[in-house]
Amino acid sequence: MTIYIGREASKLWKRICAETTTEINLLFENWKFILACLIFQYIHGLAARGVHYLHRPGPTLQDAGFFLLPELGQDKGYISETVFTCLFLSFVLWTFHPFICKSKKIYTVLIWCRVLAFLVASQFLRIITFYSTQLPGPNYHCREGSRLARLPQPESVLEVLLINFPRGIVFGCGDLIFSSHMIFTLVFVLTFQKYGTQRFIKQLGWLIAVVQSLLIIASRKHYTVDVVVAWYTVNLVVFFISKKLPELPDRTSGAASLLLPLSTKDRDIKNKEENHKLLNGNSVDPDRRQRTQVNGKILEDANGVIADANGMNGV
Repeated sequence: MTIYIGREASKLWKRICAETTTEINLLFENWKFILACLIFQYIHGLAARGVHYLHRPGPTLQDAGFFLLPELGQDKGYISETVFTCLFLSFVLWTFHPFICKSKKIYTVLIWCRVLAFLVASQFLRIITFYSTQLPGPNYHCREGSRLARLPQPESVLEVLLINFPRGIVFGCGDLIFSSHMIFTLVFVLTFQKYGTQRFIKQLGWLIAVVQSLLIIASRKHYTVDVVVAWYTVNLVVFFISKKLPELPDRTSGAASLLLPLSTKDRDIKNKEENHKLLNGNSVDPDRRQRTQVNGKILEDANGVIADANGMNGV
């Protein structure tokens, strides 16, 4: 038993080392794109903090979701956050499964490139919408009488840039249309729907997305319109952005090394070799000329087939 455990541990360690080498190479190839997307996450947080200075509390707007769903109460607002946290951590762990699992379908770096692209596009649209119109926040700390509903004018630029993380994010107001929690939830579910392998988990993911939507409304963290707009906007963003992005190589065939995207240097070398072959006439095999059989004899050179055939028939 000890020998077996030692042998399996050795295989796992080799698998982790091999996968780490592969992912580091992919990270070097895509680090600029990933860094830009991560910087935009900060810009999104900064925009959400900025709109809080513009927020003016007022009466809660009439909302169909508020009418249909009972209010959970301020003391149960953690339920939706707990569901979201579990979904977030589960997705992150799934994206790193190639490091330990023998059967794998994705590359961690490449899957996060796609996820970040979806998030950035959706968050860019979100910034435009919540700066276009500021609605009175339905959340408890955004209502009239709460000291957090309105922020005093910042004393310095540094105060704005630091965005009072994480309190400034958790207790923000004014960034309503559309829900940021639903952006992350739907991007994660849609990504697993395409690249996941377990049908039951895919169905469970969609169920969690629906439950999360209802909990957000019942917790009065967003209006129903914020959730509804997120559902069709994120789906459309993922649909159109996916058409612009290169498809991920499928690792299920086992030829993982052949499916790795070429670096810029390797791609240039390959193109030079192909051009060199074309210039030297090596791209066409001289022995692969078209052969045609006429009266039991094989004739080469497709351009002379008709003439030779006519000559043999005495024409």
